[in-house]
Amino acid sequence: MDQQQQSKIAHGAGFFAALDQSGGSTPKALELYGVPSSAYADDEQMFDLMHEFRQRIITAPAFTGDRILGAILFEQTMDRDVDGVPTPQYLWERRNIVPFVKVDEGLADESGGVRLMKPFTRLEGLLERAAERRVFGTKMRSFISRAAPDGVGAVLDQQFRYAEQILGAGLVPILEPEVDIHSPEQEKAEELLKQGILDRLAGVPSPVMLKLSIPAVDDFYADLIGHPSVLRVVALSGGYSQQEADARLTRNHGLIASFSRALMEDLRHDQDDAAFDRTLAAAITAIYDASAT
Repeated sequence: MDQQQQSKIAHGAGFFAALDQSGGSTPKALELYGVPSSAYADDEQMFDLMHEFRQRIITAPAFTGDRILGAILFEQTMDRDVDGVPTPQYLWERRNIVPFVKVDEGLADESGGVRLMKPFTRLEGLLERAAERRVFGTKMRSFISRAAPDGVGAVLDQQFRYAEQILGAGLVPILEPEVDIHSPEQEKAEELLKQGILDRLAGVPSPVMLKLSIPAVDDFYADLIGHPSVLRVVALSGGYSQQEADARLTRNHGLIASFSRALMEDLRHDQDDAAFDRTLAAAITAIYDASAT
């Protein structure tokens, strides 16, 4: 584990850029960017276009470690290059941004008010490649739609079980048990989630990270943010617009952003480089400011 990277994540000012759209979410991300499905014939062409988009973001003047602490990558992005340099190396050595990689393989069907992660089939090899490429950590997402004690417990048991394996490989896991912000049971689900996390943190051998929905009650996760077994707590935008997500984030002290769609919502394929860079810089500034409270 790189101590310089760990110090930046633990103590640095800034936020996370989530650039980890995978097979299921890439078509929508490209469509929002202004690239219709008719622009590619197969998955290979689709991922090539997505990598061009990500590379455009990563090489933009404002995309630096001055305001961005970490970037979460899709597995293919980790394996590809930016300007002839492996993406994780480019991020750290050229931009001073700590690289992470998404390791889950998508969500299983809903059962008991939650969607567990599909069983991991290639985690060991992915962790080996990530370590070789000097990736600092990982991210894995589950989904909670109802305040169901058994379901929330199953989500956390699965997340912490995989986290132990990831820590054993020398990487820092981001656990992402997302709560549906549109659920009428959001507040109760978050109560179950927080207590479940607190109960399990005593069993982790090294600090982990958490990626959580912006809570229904402001500062609800303060005790997780200050917990000695938690390196950092970051928040997903969860379907909020960037403006709404930023406003809610500002009211949660110590919680920083890990935004994907909210970071890129105004970027368009047909923007010239100057317009693209200005738009991205404005988003980065707004999200950074919201993460600074």
